[in-house]
Amino acid sequence: MKKIAVFCSGQGTNLQAILDAIRKKRVKATLALVVSDRKRAFALNRAERAGVETIVLRPRDYPSRRRYEQRLLTLLKSRRIEAIVLAGFMRILSPTFIRAYRNRILNIHPALLPSFRGMNAVQDALAYGVRVTGVTVHLVDDGVDAGPIVLQEPVQVRPHDTEHSLHERIRRVEHRLYPQAITLLLEQKLRVEGRKVKIVR
Repeated sequence: MKKIAVFCSGQGTNLQAILDAIRKKRVKATLALVVSDRKRAFALNRAERAGVETIVLRPRDYPSRRRYEQRLLTLLKSRRIEAIVLAGFMRILSPTFIRAYRNRILNIHPALLPSFRGMNAVQDALAYGVRVTGVTVHLVDDGVDAGPIVLQEPVQVRPHDTEHSLHERIRRVEHRLYPQAITLLLEQKLRVEGRKVKIVR
């Protein structure tokens, strides 16, 4: 069974969805490692309860970004990690790191990319007044929220939505969509052609 690592910085709700999907055998993989850049990330508690190895690596504990990412890569290779899933990881990975796992790093974003990139996607969508936003799962490349799109699903914006209420509905879609994308990646059903990702059934 293929081994994956999840990188988290916060609450870990998508991590929990992945753990649940693996337990229910909707994702046929071993979650071998959860990495966080924050000691107090609640995601670590979720992983520990599930019996998954956790490691905290803080960039400030390393003399350079290069040394930090070298340590990350060493850990991943020692555990034979085949794919990386970013689940609320608040660090931008360097092109050197990304090349080491080319087309094997997934990220999820609470908007229909390329609209509303960045950390405040839900708030920005509300402020802009869109009637539809959504969820995007994409492969990670050198840009920020810019990699080839694997899956997308729209979410309607209701007239009286707050950031909290809209984000809650978006999360429900995320928790369903992310395991699907992970399965497609692990089963080698994704063919990347430039900016386009073809799903091979």
